[in-house]
Amino acid sequence: MTEDRTNLQWARLAAAIKAAREARGLRQIDLAELAGISEGSIQNLEDPDRRPSRMPQSLAKVEPHLGWSAGSGVAILKGGEPTLLATNPRDGRRDSQGRIRGQLPLRIVDELESDDPLLDSAVIELPGVDGARMTVVVRGNPNATPEQIQEALLAWRKAERRLQRLSVEEGSDTPNPRAANGS
Repeated sequence: MTEDRTNLQWARLAAAIKAAREARGLRQIDLAELAGISEGSIQNLEDPDRRPSRMPQSLAKVEPHLGWSAGSGVAILKGGEPTLLATNPRDGRRDSQGRIRGQLPLRIVDELESDDPLLDSAVIELPGVDGARMTVVVRGNPNATPEQIQEALLAWRKAERRLQRLSVEEGSDTPNPRAANGS
């Protein structure tokens, strides 16, 4: 038995997606990149005149980047409201998964919460300012071959050495990376 799609509110969903995207300060291309889909897919989702014959796969991919829990798009189509991802207002972390929210720009949060493979990470002391540090998270392409991952790691190692040299050149005696790395 197929679902009755005649009463789905596509224009309402399009408006909700656009409003949520704009509220997060994202352009269509930004949301597309975060969700791993094409900009055209975002344009289709935001088109109030579009009536797809089936549920777009891209809908589930954009939901978390709009701050919605899974299934929120379908709820809007059926006349309901999106369920917002829960956050703990005290510390800005998502309650259910302990991820950072509210304290960092959205692009950074989305990158930190990405499912792309973590290649490495490091915390590097900044020169001349006691206690100031830079945090670097290196993510890889989820479809990368082992050779491509190796190439990305080598590129990161070169960049990491340059960052550490800058720290030495700027006045600290020795590079002091407090690395929390995965390799």
